[in-house]
Amino acid sequence: MPPTIAMPPSRLKFRVSGMSCAGCVARVEKTLRGVPGVGSVSVNLATASATITGTATAAALQNAVKRAGYKLAPMHSGEDETAPTPSREYWMFAGAVLCTLPLVLPMALLFVFPSAAPDMPAPHIQALLAGIVQFVFGARFYRNAWKALRSGASTMDVLVALGTSAAFGLSLYNWLDSGVAHGGSAEGHAAMPALYFEASAMVVSLVLLGKLLEARTRHSAGQAIRRLQALRPEHATVRRDGQDVSVAPDAVQHGELVVVRPGEHLPVDGVIESGASHLDESLVTGESLPVAKHSGDKVTGGAVNGEGLLLVRATSVGAESTLARIIRLVEDAQEAKTPVQRLVDRVCAVFVPVVLGIAFLTLAGWWLVGGAAFQTALLNAVSVLVIACPCALGLATPVAIMVGTGAAARRGILIKDATVLEIARRVDTVAFDKTGTLTTGKPALTGTTGADKDALLALAAALQSGSEHPLAHAVLYAAREKGIAITPAEGIRALPGRGIEGTLSGRHLLLGNTRLMQENAVSLDALAAEIEALDAQGATGAFLAELPPSPGRPVLHGMLTFADTLKPSAADAVSRLQKRGIRVELLSGDRTAAVRHLATALGVDGYRAELLPAEKSEAVAGLRAQGRIVAMVGDGINDAPALAQADASFAMGGGTDAAMHTAAITLMRGDPMLVPEAIELVQRIHAKIRQNLFWAFVYNIAGIGLAAAGLLTPVAAAAAMAFSSVSVVTNALLLRSK
Repeated sequence: MPPTIAMPPSRLKFRVSGMSCAGCVARVEKTLRGVPGVGSVSVNLATASATITGTATAAALQNAVKRAGYKLAPMHSGEDETAPTPSREYWMFAGAVLCTLPLVLPMALLFVFPSAAPDMPAPHIQALLAGIVQFVFGARFYRNAWKALRSGASTMDVLVALGTSAAFGLSLYNWLDSGVAHGGSAEGHAAMPALYFEASAMVVSLVLLGKLLEARTRHSAGQAIRRLQALRPEHATVRRDGQDVSVAPDAVQHGELVVVRPGEHLPVDGVIESGASHLDESLVTGESLPVAKHSGDKVTGGAVNGEGLLLVRATSVGAESTLARIIRLVEDAQEAKTPVQRLVDRVCAVFVPVVLGIAFLTLAGWWLVGGAAFQTALLNAVSVLVIACPCALGLATPVAIMVGTGAAARRGILIKDATVLEIARRVDTVAFDKTGTLTTGKPALTGTTGADKDALLALAAALQSGSEHPLAHAVLYAAREKGIAITPAEGIRALPGRGIEGTLSGRHLLLGNTRLMQENAVSLDALAAEIEALDAQGATGAFLAELPPSPGRPVLHGMLTFADTLKPSAADAVSRLQKRGIRVELLSGDRTAAVRHLATALGVDGYRAELLPAEKSEAVAGLRAQGRIVAMVGDGINDAPALAQADASFAMGGGTDAAMHTAAITLMRGDPMLVPEAIELVQRIHAKIRQNLFWAFVYNIAGIGLAAAGLLTPVAAAAAMAFSSVSVVTNALLLRSK
């Protein structure tokens, strides 16, 4: 027999239809986990979606869920994965209200105008209108309840269907038993039997209102993903064989030349071949101001081109583009479940059966023990069933995560996994890498020492005019900033490990380190104090000297000082963390002098220098062994082991893919201030989750108690239930306000 070949695991996403509460979520997840080949399952009530990994086929998953009373529809790449626009909910609610108003208005007017209030409609009209609401607009509750019970589950739909059916059935019995249905008088209020048709209709209408408001706010909560998806242009202009051709963005090939006109979204990541412009990257990186871009600069798909025509060489296309990866990260974070949400799901799975038991005890207690009329006992039991719907519990956590991660994405903070929310909020120590994280990662000219500093800089720029060395870029940038005209030297020759030499206007010039100066007998005694200070700061010095045309003493013109400069917000970021009681450590592979100087300038609580990647990881492990909750912030491959070792990890934008893949949170801009902002936002998200769960439990527990005590009518219970769901969603939406 040929060997069995294992199918590689796949990741499938579906839209889930028919879910109404956390009980439904638990039922769908349990059903999916029972399908052979399923690895992991995540079902989200807020987005009405399911993500399944494993080797199970889509058909097998759909069939299993169908038997459980729900429906799975495959979601394709690029599809809007947020909650759908609630157009159907509008029509269902509007129809229910039109039928309910004739039943409610006479009773409402009776309280306002007792002498002039119209009579209630005849019982058969009440039964007809309430029946339409009950069995047409409320048919969804019966369908879903039947499917749930048939599969051995109990959901919110079971509670609504039982409660409203009891009120409707009691009204129907009283009407038929009163004699009015058999020709008796229906004139006036006195002849009217005790009917509760308006109660059953109002409960259905209010539950539908709650569903409508939930759908609207859930749709609003998905705004972040929709705004990101809107950055994908519908077409891209590609230059092929000298012709500009319009193609779908996914059809652009790696290495092709893409034409981006003013006002257009960049369809791919790439490098500018020609042209200059300003790009609005606010929705991609969170950078509020347009960024100047020139030939040779990297650009990100989704950014909006400003005023210039750009020719961009595609480097990342389709699913590998930065924008596509951002959208996937946000979606994955919104689908993930925190430990507290998994606990809530387990509670909700047994919640409905418990409520059914409480409702039965309420009925028996009032009727058999308390001696109340059966109608009174039944209405109190109905109130228990209606107010106990666990919608708010099911929405409390996922909506807060959905809104919070969306708000973070708009600021350039990408949270890959919602589970990090539980940890990041408790961080008490932040360990920063130095180069590229707190510093720019590029040497800058920080000072010049010499008799004529501008002349010194002009000579250095002349020697460096054709060099690609990082120090050369720093010299040339400084010269341009000062408006110094650069005349390229002749006969330029690189001296590996030492410096560079060349001739300018017949003058033989040297620019390099102390070794080069020693080889050419250039005395550095005049700069001894400056060199000592340079070493203490861990900075780099380059000396400019001129060799005589005939035997004689070389002339030292001066020294240029280079250092990896701090990012503008680095000091404020450290200070902001420390004000929150968070200890700040500096872990670097750089020289001790440079790290010590930086640590002193920033005022960090501790530092370690000359660390290899494995030693950085050990340093983080050592902090954790002290009982600290450690967040590591880095940007390079050498930071990946430390990022993986930390409790929470932040990858700085502009860094390597290895760091971004390892980190739980990616900062799209290389701005250290995003670290305290991210921690503060995580704490706000978790606070919203706690608030939502508290209020959801209070609503349910207090509401069930009041209903069982006979202090809530079914209509009031329905209104309270709807309000509880809307309140937790609205509270979560407040995360977008800051």
